[in-house]
Formats: sequence, C-alpha cells, structure tokens
Amino acid sequence: MRYAYAIATKRKSNRGRPAKRQTAATASRARRRRPANKGRQYPAEILTPGEVRALIRACSNRAPTGIRNRALLVLLYRAGCRISEALRLLSKDLDRAAGTATVLRGKGGTRRTIGLDPGAFAVVERWLDVRAKLGISSRAPIICTLKGKPVASAYVRALMPRLARRAGIDKRVHAHGLRHTHAAELALEGHPMNLIQAQLGHASLATTSRYLAHIAPAQLIQAMRARTWSP
Repeated sequence: MRYAYAIATKRKSNRGRPAKRQTAATASRARRRRPANKGRQYPAEILTPGEVRALIRACSNRAPTGIRNRALLVLLYRAGCRISEALRLLSKDLDRAAGTATVLRGKGGTRRTIGLDPGAFAVVERWLDVRAKLGISSRAPIICTLKGKPVASAYVRALMPRLARRAGIDKRVHAHGLRHTHAAELALEGHPMNLIQAQLGHASLATTSRYLAHIAPAQLIQAMRARTWSP
C-alpha cells in the first residue's frame, strides 16, 4: 500500500511537467533553426561593381539553378530588395515597360513600387524563360526551385559565401550586403535622399540617413579626397 501510494503521489507531482527527453529535443530543434550569427553585429562591407560582377559570374550561365541564382543576385543588388521581398516576388509583380517591380509585402506589411533597370530585367527575364520551358507555373515565386517551390532564405544564406569563395572575394558577402551596396551606389551617384528612401522602403528619412551614414559617408569621402598632400 505504501509503495502504491508513493507511485501515485510521484505521478501526481509530475503532472503538467514536460518530459526531460522532450525538453531536450525541443532545445535541439531550436538550436538547429537559429542562424549561427544570430545576435551578432558585423560592419557593413560594400562590394565594388567588379566584385558584384564576379559574384554573378560565379553562378553557372547554363545550368537552370545558376541562371536562377543570377536573377536572385540581380534583384538583391539592382532593386535593393530585402531577401524576404526578393523571395516573395511573383512574375505579375514585374512591369518591364514601366521598369518597375511591386513589393506587395515589405517590412511592416507595406507595399511599394521600386525601379529596375533594363539590364537587370534582362537577367530576370532569362530565368523566367528557362523556368517556363521547365513547365514551372507562372504562379510560383520568381525565385523558386526547379519544382516550382519557394526557395528558403537559409539556402540563400549558405549560397552567398560559397559564391564569394568561388569569385575570390575576401569580404563577408551576404544577401543584405547587396542591398547595402545598392544604397551606397545610389548615394554616390548623387540621388536625393527621398528617392533612396522610397527605393529601400524605409519608414522615414531619418532611417535612410542613419543607414547611409553607416555604409556610404559620401560627403566625408568627397571631402577627404579633395584634400591635397605631398610627402
């Protein structure tokens, strides 16, 4: 009787508590899902136009996945899309005649129209032609697998450093870095702040100002280059 009472009491005290094995498994799954660089801050590293070209050329120009990855890089670099925005774009969101792409759900769920140059459109349209021949539905995201499924952001995070090594780029290369590069080029080309704000989808000019001060201090660079000195 005492033994039965002890077992019953122990079971009652354990009610509502997760099993240790389940807790460990849950923690293990959380660790696998968490990016290795989560919470870390890295300095922005802007790529030169030559480095971006080398990165794009590191993708195959013949294999369907290489042609797709070229289109992805172009959307990140020439449109300044966030990775989530680039992976959600659909064919119907592009307007070649107007030279625009419509981001239906940007940061904060906002919608915006961004510009895309003819050279970038040509790269994206080549992928669209290839995937049409593969029988991929036009309803699939522009950047999709060869089976028409969405591409995971984790795939892109792993792809970028691999392409950088292949291209011989020593800088830290990541998807958001191409957005940084896009913004820096717009600033150095002298485009007004409000235009850059609209292209990037920032909620305020103050955000864009802080963004550019961090990655492209154009006025500082110009001032320093204007100085003369001889040894």
